[in-house]
Amino acid sequence: MFKSVQDVIEQLGDQDYICDKKIATVVFLAQQLGKPVLIEGPAGVGKTELAKVVSKALGRSMIRLQCYEGLDEAKALYEWEYSKQLLYTQILKDKVAETLAGTQTLAEAAERVGAQDSVFFSSRFIVPRPLMQAITSEKPVLLLVDEVDKSDPEFEAFLLEVLSDFQVTIPEIGTIVARSQPLVFLTSNDAREMSDALKRRCLHLWIDYPSEELEVRILDRKVPNIDKRLAEEVVGLMNRIRALDLKKTPSISETLDWARALLALNAEELEDQIVSDTLNVILKYEGDVEKAQNELAKLIKKKTAEVSAAQPQVAPAPEPGAVKKGILH
Repeated sequence: MFKSVQDVIEQLGDQDYICDKKIATVVFLAQQLGKPVLIEGPAGVGKTELAKVVSKALGRSMIRLQCYEGLDEAKALYEWEYSKQLLYTQILKDKVAETLAGTQTLAEAAERVGAQDSVFFSSRFIVPRPLMQAITSEKPVLLLVDEVDKSDPEFEAFLLEVLSDFQVTIPEIGTIVARSQPLVFLTSNDAREMSDALKRRCLHLWIDYPSEELEVRILDRKVPNIDKRLAEEVVGLMNRIRALDLKKTPSISETLDWARALLALNAEELEDQIVSDTLNVILKYEGDVEKAQNELAKLIKKKTAEVSAAQPQVAPAPEPGAVKKGILH
């Protein structure tokens, strides 16, 4: 259990998750108030990872519900295992015959069979899905409802009902109340606007792209072999690329992938050729790659002009391709 906001920062840091005070405060309050947390922000900024590290820090198992268009109650809560019911019916057919022995009418037979509903409609024939698993767990768990913005508004309304009371009513069995209230994290990539009803019931947390200083710290923690200067150059160029009008803006996960790729290629600094060759690691659309290459060309031209201006007049101006080192410096 987290003792304070600072304890959250330290414990998540032990899990290699660098967070600021804003994130730590929301996590701490979610634990103290028992309220769900709705985490919104661009894809790849660490929303799902936050839920994972919180579950590890608290020693809770994480149950994940991955949302998608068309997700319904049966896939999220529970469904009946009809094949198992049929198997039991076949096995117990002799007992069924004994139960029906002596009946004179169809109505009487139906009455006797109906009296045995509890045999075939019980928890042994229910297949629990993530929501029910979280509700019925003996120990407190962390429930992650991932990418809730991809689900339909109808499912969002159903989800509110379940998460409000942490109980579910099964007509054939009755109401099942949570044995221990789960800590709930919901993530959204802002594909659609979440309802006011959902936001009202949750603590809200927006995670954006980190500052350059924080992203360098993340690189240092996640890619420990990277040189500090190279890390700063990578983060600086990533921020320039994010400022472009891209179809898909690269996130922290792409920064980490790029840094690892540069280390794999034994890069010591950002040279124009190696940057051009590895842009596909961070950009997923050809149009975005072209925009980034144009930005890179501007940086190289600017650097060339600065080097030329700094040299004595008698010295020949360097060729454009001669500027290899320190694109950002």
